[in-house]
Amino acid sequence: MSSSLQLGPFALPWALLLMALAVLAGNTLGRRIGRAQGIDPEPQAFRVLLLALLAARLAFVGPYLGLYLDEPWRLIDIRDGGWNAQAGLIAGWIATGLWVRRHAPLRRPLLAAVGTASLVWLIGNGLLLWQQPAGQSLPALTLDDLQGRPVALAELSGQPTVVNLWATWCPPCRREMPVLAAAQTRYPGVRFVFVNQGESATTIGAYLAGQGLHLDQPLVDPRSELGAQLGQRALPTTLFVDAQGRIVDRRIGELSPATLAQRLQPLSPSPPLTP
Repeated sequence: MSSSLQLGPFALPWALLLMALAVLAGNTLGRRIGRAQGIDPEPQAFRVLLLALLAARLAFVGPYLGLYLDEPWRLIDIRDGGWNAQAGLIAGWIATGLWVRRHAPLRRPLLAAVGTASLVWLIGNGLLLWQQPAGQSLPALTLDDLQGRPVALAELSGQPTVVNLWATWCPPCRREMPVLAAAQTRYPGVRFVFVNQGESATTIGAYLAGQGLHLDQPLVDPRSELGAQLGQRALPTTLFVDAQGRIVDRRIGELSPATLAQRLQPLSPSPPLTP
């Protein structure tokens, strides 16, 4: 199962869609119960959601705060997907408990809203984890590097590997490329492979030279075969491959230094080098 819903040229991560579905389900049930009592729980439910999201973000940022110091604006750039869902869930329920304790009429509709949203989210995440392919390996695909030398993806084993699917025309790809380029030095025990989707070696080389970017292993995939075989048409998509060549994680959307460090933790037991 792909980790995103493909709608023509657009790709929506299932995790994001699940969050929207959970909020919609909770809000619908809470309003229905509240209507019968002449109460609208939506403002309080919205505050619970905001508090939960804030707690989830802060709980993620805390352990990686040092990685945000060079670019503090990244603290509020939630496009990197850095969240601690467990902290958000706990904070949301604490806020709910305080509100229903102080405002007894809100008890039934607000508990129904938050409870339904939590249940939908938990069940949905369980289904997403269950649907993830176990031990999927990179396909037996051979691509060329910028000098035209063949590289077999299936042979990229023996050390943790990050495979980034990208294109020069893709804005989030362009934003995260300096992060990944710097990571090549920061994580010497990890191999980084950059598989360009749909462009020529000339286009790729010109872009990297123009941006002053050095990539250790850029590969050319002019027909976007890797993305097609993995069911990943969204860009950027980053695959995290263990030393045995198994894809153990994937991320749709751009990475920040912190979210990259988080994804690499299970793969790379060695601490990163201090920049």
